[in-house]
Amino acid sequence: MSDSSASSWHGTTILAVRKAGRVVLAGDGQVSFGNTVMKSNARKVRRMPGKGAAKGGQPGDVIAGFAGATADAFTLFERLEAKLEAHPGQLARACVELAKDWRTDRYLRRLEAMMAVADTDTTLVLTGTGDVLEPEDGLVGIGSGGVYALAAARALIDRDEMDAEQIARRAMKIAADICIYTNDSLTLESL
Repeated sequence: MSDSSASSWHGTTILAVRKAGRVVLAGDGQVSFGNTVMKSNARKVRRMPGKGAAKGGQPGDVIAGFAGATADAFTLFERLEAKLEAHPGQLARACVELAKDWRTDRYLRRLEAMMAVADTDTTLVLTGTGDVLEPEDGLVGIGSGGVYALAAARALIDRDEMDAEQIARRAMKIAADICIYTNDSLTLESL
C-alpha cells in the first residue's frame, strides 16, 4: 500500500431505492481516514427544495446524497439548490446544468465526488465528468460501499413483502457487513 493511499479519505455509501411509487435515499455515517474511523454519524443525505424552489419551496421535494469530501458536499449541495431555484420542478434540467458547471468550472472540476438525487418521479446520478444518469431499474449505489448496497438491493427488489425502505435498510446492512468503509449508522430520507 502506497503512502498516498494509506492517508486517503474513504467513507460513504449512498443507496437509492425506488419501488411502488416511493423513493428512499439512505446514507451510512462513517468517515474514515486511512484505517481510522474519524466519525461514525455523519449525515450524507439531505432534503432540498424542489418544485416550488423559486417561491421558497418546501424542503423535501428533492432528496440528495453525496459521496466525497465534506467541503465538496457543501459546495455541490449549494450549487444544486441554486439550480433547483433557477429551474423549479425540473430536476433533470437542474442536474444537467449543475453537471455542466461541475465539468467546466476550474474549481468544481477538481472535486472528486458523486451525487445521487431524487424527486417523486426521477432518480439521477451526477458525476464530475459531466454525467447525469437515470438508472433503468430505479436503484443507485455510490461511494465506497455503493456496489455492495446496489447488489443487495437488486437481489431484494422483487420481494413483494419488502417496501423501498425495508430494502434500503437491509441492503445498507449487507454493505456495512462487507465494506470496511461503511457502517450501520443510517440516515434515511424518503418521498
